[in-house]
Amino acid sequence: MSSDTYDIMVNKGTEPPFRNPYWDNHQRGIYLSAATGKPLFSSDAKFDSGTGWPSFFKPIDEKDIMIVEDDSYGEVRQEVLERSTGLHLGHIFDDGPAPTGKRYCLDSYALKFVPAK
Repeated sequence: MSSDTYDIMVNKGTEPPFRNPYWDNHQRGIYLSAATGKPLFSSDAKFDSGTGWPSFFKPIDEKDIMIVEDDSYGEVRQEVLERSTGLHLGHIFDDGPAPTGKRYCLDSYALKFVPAK
């Protein structure tokens, strides 16, 4: 695990917007957990949120993630964790597109992209 990935996933850090590997990735493929290799998100659910982080309206399988309350930084947010490890992936917001209205705002360093063949 790289130091950037460790900082994001274990220390629950965040990367700078618009300066991370996947915020503007438009290739088709699957986004895996950088820690376990588990497929978590698909490019089919990725959209440009304008925030500078990779954003998705749904995971591949909701059973592979969990949402917990995060009250760090003086605000209450909903944190997205990988269920099997409890490692940090990002946050979820209620301002995404149809069909879910959700925006999974993820940290690129918590993910590994595998292009479609």
